[in-house]
Formats: sequence, C-alpha cells, structure tokens
Amino acid sequence: MRPEIKPQNPNFSSGPCSKYKGYDVNQLDLSTLGRSHRSNVGKAALKLACEQTHKLLGLPEDYRIGIVPASDTGAVEMALWSLLGERPVDVLHWESFGKGWYSDITKQLGLTDARSLEADYGQLPDLSQVNFNNDVVFTWNGTTSGVKLPDGNWISDDRKGLTICDATSAVFAMEMPWNKLDVVTFSWQKVLGGEGAHGMLILSPRAVERLENYTPKWPLPKIFRMTNKGKLIEGIFKGETINTPSMLCVADYLQTLEWVENMGGVASLIKKSEQNLEVLETFVAKNDWIEFLASEPSVRSNTSVCFTLKATGDQIKQMTSLLANEGVAYDIAAYKDAPEGIRIWAGATVEASDLDLMTTWLSWAYQEVVAS
Repeated sequence: MRPEIKPQNPNFSSGPCSKYKGYDVNQLDLSTLGRSHRSNVGKAALKLACEQTHKLLGLPEDYRIGIVPASDTGAVEMALWSLLGERPVDVLHWESFGKGWYSDITKQLGLTDARSLEADYGQLPDLSQVNFNNDVVFTWNGTTSGVKLPDGNWISDDRKGLTICDATSAVFAMEMPWNKLDVVTFSWQKVLGGEGAHGMLILSPRAVERLENYTPKWPLPKIFRMTNKGKLIEGIFKGETINTPSMLCVADYLQTLEWVENMGGVASLIKKSEQNLEVLETFVAKNDWIEFLASEPSVRSNTSVCFTLKATGDQIKQMTSLLANEGVAYDIAAYKDAPEGIRIWAGATVEASDLDLMTTWLSWAYQEVVAS
C-alpha cells in the first residue's frame, strides 16, 4: 500500500548533500558580506575556517590546511599538477572520479610512468600491489561506487613517495589516518552539506618539502601555484586565498563547523553516519530485490551508499521519478557512469528516521513500477 508518512527532509543527494537538521540560513553571520576577502574581517573569517577545520579534524600540528578554488576537483588538480612528476606514480581507481584522475595524469600531464591499479565498481584493487617508492594517488571513498577503503594499514610508514588522497565524501564521516596521508582534499558540499565552489587542501610536511624542492616541467596556472622563489606561500594556509572566495559560502561553512562541534565533533558524525548505514542494511536484508553494489561490508561506504536492483534501467528511472514527484526522495539515481541503480546519501546531515521512512516509499515504488 502507498505509505502515508513522508520524510521530513527528502534530500538524499550525494552532492551537494543535505543541510543538517535545524539549519537556518537566517542565522548566518553576514558581517563579511560586501567586504574584501583581503580586509581584516575577511582574512579573519577565512583564517578561522582553516583553524577550526584543523582543530575539529584533529590534524597533526605541523599539517597545513588551506581554502582553494574549484571545489574538491580544484584541490586535487592543484596537488597533481604541483607535486607529480618527480617519481613514478601508482593510481588506484575503482569508480569514475579515480579513473578521471588517472586520465588527467596520463593524458594531460603526460606522465608515462603512471601505473593503473583498477577494480570494477563494487570492488577494491589489490592494495598489496601498491609500490610506495612511487607517489600514490587514490580516493578514500568511491562516491559513485559506494566502496571505501577499510583503513590505512596498507599504506607504508616508510614510503618514499607521497600519498595523495581525494577524500571529499570521507572527511568528517570516516576515520582518516592522517600520519599516512601526505595530501588530502575535500569540499564543503559533500559530508557537511555546505555550499559549492570551494575546496580544502591539507598538506603534510613531506608534501611541503616536495613543493619547495621540486619544480614540475610543465607551466602552472596561477590558481595552482603554492610556492614563490622556492618557498611555500604560507599565507594560502592562513586564510589568504589565491583568488576571491564567496564570503557567503564561508559564513555558511563556519556555521556548519559550529554544528559539528555542537554535535560532539567528528566522532559523533561518524557514529551517526554508520547508524544511518545500519538502517539501509536492515532494509536490504528484508528485501531480495535490492543489493548493495559493495557486497563486502568492510568496504561499504557509510556516506554514498550504492545499490543494484532487480529492475531494468528504464524501470529504475521510473521509480526515481515517482519518488521525486511524491516529494519523498530527490536525486537518488546512480551516477551516470556507474552501473544502473540508485545511490542514497547516508552522511550525518541525514536523519535515520527520514531514511527509514524513505525505504518504505522505495518498496512502494518498486511494487508500483516493477512488481505490479
């Protein structure tokens, strides 16, 4: 039968992600609007965003963090173009974004000593094959496949190369072994439900050393340059952004960081996201027409949760359209390059009660479209 109760928040998109419960745009501190980002008040807000992120994530004291252009994509490209080329590189990829980094490394940067360690959607590559004499590029969580790394134990402590990690749907939702990671990137609009267009770039001392002692053979666009006369531009990591940021987005991010702190910090967000995943696991266990794309629980994402259905592609499209028209689940179709199915965001900005209600509607939609 058609359910009667709808989720209070039907936003289950994997990016931009849902705002947290209780979010109110009218509560933003707008004192920076209309001011230069180079003014004292502008720089103070940007510096605070970096410092609060550093504190909440529990980064090592000597790790730097800065706000950079063009979301997570910009942060990753900034790292690839600035750091790669000194030594061979291993690229791990098991979904579309990781595959895109491999394409950029080989086709745009033209690196011929790049090795691809690939796996199909739903699987991980053989991590034991990674050569840590090389630089290593990987996503932590495959946003379009629903597969995450189980831990950082596979990463060598005495590595010679750098580890460059795209962690945009993992940071603030999964345990991150910071001492194993030399470069980490993420964006505000994923796990935290922030606004788009801004990326975060985290550098270890090993990454800074590379920047100060290696010059790529290719020219670097201005928005990628992190050094001047062989020294790191420290201002980038103290809120002095390379280009003009949206101070409205910064205000939104600062309020979201306050929410993180009020929630009890990152550990509480991780726990909430894992509990959300449990709601979906319970649902799948009760229904034989839906399965996780990631069959192995230890590598199953607790943020971007991907499913396959016993249905055709057209039937899945009908289901997602029906749920959107009913106002109970928006933007849950699988990513365009992924296997046909659905993808449901289960990060901490989503409520377990809404996920539970949504699954009753998902069952109804399946019965209406496929089983009727």
